[in-house]
Amino acid sequence: MDIVTLIFKDISIFAPMKKELLEELEAYHTPALLKESLEGLAVCPSGVYVDVTFGGGGHSREILKQLDSRGRLYGFDQDADAERNIPSDPRFVFVRSNFRYLYNFMRYHDAAGRADGVLADLGVSSHHFDDWERGFSFRFDGALDMRMNSRAGRTAADIVNQYSEAQLADVFYLYGELKAARKLAAVLTRARGEGKIETTGQLAEVLKPFTGRDKEKKFLAQVFQALRIEVNDEMGALKEMLRQTLRVLKPGGRLAVLTYHSLEDRLVKNFLKTGNFEGKSEQDFYGNVQSPFRLVNNRVIVPSEEEIAANPRARSAKLRVGMRTNTD
Repeated sequence: MDIVTLIFKDISIFAPMKKELLEELEAYHTPALLKESLEGLAVCPSGVYVDVTFGGGGHSREILKQLDSRGRLYGFDQDADAERNIPSDPRFVFVRSNFRYLYNFMRYHDAAGRADGVLADLGVSSHHFDDWERGFSFRFDGALDMRMNSRAGRTAADIVNQYSEAQLADVFYLYGELKAARKLAAVLTRARGEGKIETTGQLAEVLKPFTGRDKEKKFLAQVFQALRIEVNDEMGALKEMLRQTLRVLKPGGRLAVLTYHSLEDRLVKNFLKTGNFEGKSEQDFYGNVQSPFRLVNNRVIVPSEEEIAANPRARSAKLRVGMRTNTD
């Protein structure tokens, strides 16, 4: 057995899930647009499916309910916490990895080009927001971390304390869409000169002068979003995953993506419409528009008022679904 096989054997695993964890799974994360996502996938009982954002397993459990004994579901998640949610089901394979490596793992499992559907829920789970130790939320004072994979990579504190003023300004402008990005970067640079900024509480305190009380939450949310995206290279990983679905899905296979902010939604919208992230249509020799996907729904799908009332965190969710065509 070579080293590559050993690595993949360690990362792709079957694992049991105890019944007493079911209530905990419900609290881990309530999936947005669950019914609509499953309808978008149009699950075939004997099909091959991929949940690239396994998390609490909410989507995966519903997909498994629609599969027969011939079906197979692969669940990706880089967060070690997600492993305790793995179902005890021989049809399910858990892949402990960032979804940016989707194609490599599907090829390893001899499933590349055979998938009937790929589902991606790009939202940060309630589990992450509510765990003060992970540092995703300004509601709690905890370590300024924000890593999806807590076992590797730089933290938000590393970025805040080590990036140059210009680099910080770019992060806040590009990923937080903050008009005061340069001013914010300058203030943070001065503040860290008086001592490292290592907790979410310290960061929130430094940012207080920037906004009135009525807009404080929105402003902090934009700052934390920008740092989280940079920490986890979310835009880069999303682009890689989307490109790889072209080699993972079979013709007629479906890609369903849930987005929660304009940056990622723009990428997904353009990719499903044109096959690239700029939204530029490509034509063949005869002038026919070429696209690797056909939109299943002409309009983006959003939560109902009833769902938002029951699950407020679903408010910003948008679902887009595309069907893989024969066009490469």
